[in-house]
Amino acid sequence: MSYSEPVPTAASTSRYPAEVSGGFLTVRPISAAEHLAFVRTQRSVSFLQTPAWGRVKTEWRSESLGWYDGPRLVGAGLVLHRPVPRLRRYTLAYLPEGPVIDWAGDIAAWLDPLAAYLKARGAFAIRLGPPVRTDVWSADQVKEGIADAGTRRLTDVNAHWTDPVGAGVTGRLRDAGWLPQSPEDGFGVGHPQFKYEVPLAGRSEADVLKDMNQLWRRNIRKAAREGVEVTVGRVAGGHPQSGWGMGGSGTTGSDRTGSDRTGSGTTASGMTRSCMTGSGMAERDARGQDMSGKDLQAFHDLYVHTSERDRFTPRPLRYFETMFAVLGAEDPERIRLYLARHRGDLVAATVMVRVGTHAVYAYGASSTEKREVRGSNACQWAMIRDALAAGCDVYDLRGITPTLDADDPHVGLVQFKVGTGGQAVRYVGEWDLPLRPLVYRTFDRYMKRRGR
Repeated sequence: MSYSEPVPTAASTSRYPAEVSGGFLTVRPISAAEHLAFVRTQRSVSFLQTPAWGRVKTEWRSESLGWYDGPRLVGAGLVLHRPVPRLRRYTLAYLPEGPVIDWAGDIAAWLDPLAAYLKARGAFAIRLGPPVRTDVWSADQVKEGIADAGTRRLTDVNAHWTDPVGAGVTGRLRDAGWLPQSPEDGFGVGHPQFKYEVPLAGRSEADVLKDMNQLWRRNIRKAAREGVEVTVGRVAGGHPQSGWGMGGSGTTGSDRTGSDRTGSGTTASGMTRSCMTGSGMAERDARGQDMSGKDLQAFHDLYVHTSERDRFTPRPLRYFETMFAVLGAEDPERIRLYLARHRGDLVAATVMVRVGTHAVYAYGASSTEKREVRGSNACQWAMIRDALAAGCDVYDLRGITPTLDADDPHVGLVQFKVGTGGQAVRYVGEWDLPLRPLVYRTFDRYMKRRGR
């Protein structure tokens, strides 16, 4: 979701953090509690910009920064610091999908004090990813582009909607000396520039189902006929998960696509009514016993199986243990594990993270066996329904590549996500500001040698 585009809602909400009074902004450290309190005043924030995310990324040093207009906190950002190899007194300061500031205003007023603060504390460069859209393409446009042999990339198709804020941010960053980092294929060292999202604001389950393609709807029905059951796992050290209401708030920890990488072959859903409505009644197994670390272990086993099949490097179990423990401690409704079983066999599993009205499909895994029962779409539909029940504005399926070439192996992932209806979105992408050019060039050469 773009945090720049207004969404249809009955509530009166601002597009951005509070406007400044016209004075100079100052940047200084804030506590995790202050940061979280600010996040909770926003309708949507990336979970990568919550204070808890800094405790998940244990290989980075993290700090929360606040922008002040006089005594008033008007913006916030999570900064992850990573030292330069052999020059450890310097760090790359990274704000993934942030910071949370007024991107529609004078961004120099926000970014200049950030640069001054970070340079004084040893940063050789800043990398950030403004959570601002530039272009949106409808599902029909994407499908037509794939069918057209003369269309190779999403950017070859005229966008259905263009955000003037995104265009303005891009131009102002470039004019100020920031360097774009998003590669042409959409995937790089950071987080994806192109994503696939399903708008939920003002829509019902029936509306969302109607916009799915025929294959998705058929597979959802098939999973139900086959008896696929989706339950919400309970992770050791976590909290019982009751239904998601609007009281909670919600790189990603996902692999680069935020998908189980099974392409168009990953489908379907069938689940008990309690799981589908987000009522939280699926917290116990069939014997009525509390589920605990065994659920996360089962997910991880399936995730490793998926990585071997689809040839990507999996994260270790400890990473997920930390992710669930830390995010769940910050807000018990922040993160959920969904498990799809068929006659006792785990056939698919997914992880959803939510901050406010933004729900994110962060991780997925699926079994090579029993793919015909369509467990992956069972999980997807359960997550979408829970996001709707929580009042979310968007269900974010994370990254896609911009390819529309039918012969490109990545196009299967695009087709799978397009089946949900929704829309393809291009964001401003990630940008670097060198603060110490010599150190930055050394770092850039190092990253190029190791393939970023």
